[in-house]
Amino acid sequence: MKLHEYQARDILEKYGIPVTGGGVASTPAEARAIAEQIGGRVVVKAQVFVGGRGKAGGVKLADTPEQAEQVAGQILGMDIKGLTVEKVLVAEAISYEKEIYLGVVMDRASKRIVLMASSEGGVEIEEVAKTNPDAIVKVAADPTLGLQPFQARELAFGIGLTDGKQARQFASIATALYKAYMDTDASLAEINPLVVLPGGALQALDSKIVLDDSALFRHADLEAMRDSSDEPEAEQQAR
Repeated sequence: MKLHEYQARDILEKYGIPVTGGGVASTPAEARAIAEQIGGRVVVKAQVFVGGRGKAGGVKLADTPEQAEQVAGQILGMDIKGLTVEKVLVAEAISYEKEIYLGVVMDRASKRIVLMASSEGGVEIEEVAKTNPDAIVKVAADPTLGLQPFQARELAFGIGLTDGKQARQFASIATALYKAYMDTDASLAEINPLVVLPGGALQALDSKIVLDDSALFRHADLEAMRDSSDEPEAEQQAR
């Protein structure tokens, strides 16, 4: 079961991972109200289960609450690759210096949970694997002990985060993402990008979580997040 970006963002925040301020809106008026609460520039992002939202016009910046209301009106109801946009995430627009990738996934070959990090964030990790595989650093969590602190630090140093404070924050975020993955019985949890702010701190800018359908009976709260309107008809029938 896929979660929308705003739902994944809420889970990350619950686990102490720094995220951008914002909220989800179903109407232009709600988008304006959220923008007023944030103050300053915001980004309005379509919430649909497909990539390429930006190229399709589903991600727009707004300098004022009035503009946020206007662009939300343009995005809501939009068709993106056959899916109708019913919600938008209105989030603080931030400046940053670098994009990083961080993800947790089950490696079917080794049957181990693997954490992956790359200094080339902001693009699909599959694309990085094709064009520059050496930019991806991986560690496998111990089946019994889980992710160890030294492994989280290895990831940080492996992608060039040599500043001690920054490396410690990255290790903390990696540990929190691993815990979120385990606690929710996810099949994928990723932050892409995890950005480096001008002062050196790290913040999750976009995230994706996919839950294991077979484990949802243990998570009524997560099952309640299901958005069937964005699922293919064949997938709904199979469930």
